[in-house]
Amino acid sequence: MNLKLYVGNLSFGASEEDLKKLFSEAGAVQSIKIVTDSYSGRSRGFGFVEMSSAEEAEKAVSLINGKTFMDRALIVSEARPQKKRGGEFKDRRNRSR
Repeated sequence: MNLKLYVGNLSFGASEEDLKKLFSEAGAVQSIKIVTDSYSGRSRGFGFVEMSSAEEAEKAVSLINGKTFMDRALIVSEARPQKKRGGEFKDRRNRSR
């Protein structure tokens, strides 16, 4: 199992410190990132938690998935690899004319 976990259905008021306390029940937490909107800075309702070992990640999924946290039932699963985003606009016309 991957060490990085996806955490969905987060309360918009949840902080990274709140998640660290919750996931520490399953083991040592390496990092936490709550994804925020780039314009408003508000939480988008999901984030990622990286655990120290695969065993701790599995334990976190079994303990926390479906658990109610800040009045929301959390969704915890193994994070999928991030897709590469294209940085070019292929349909743009040549502006160097």
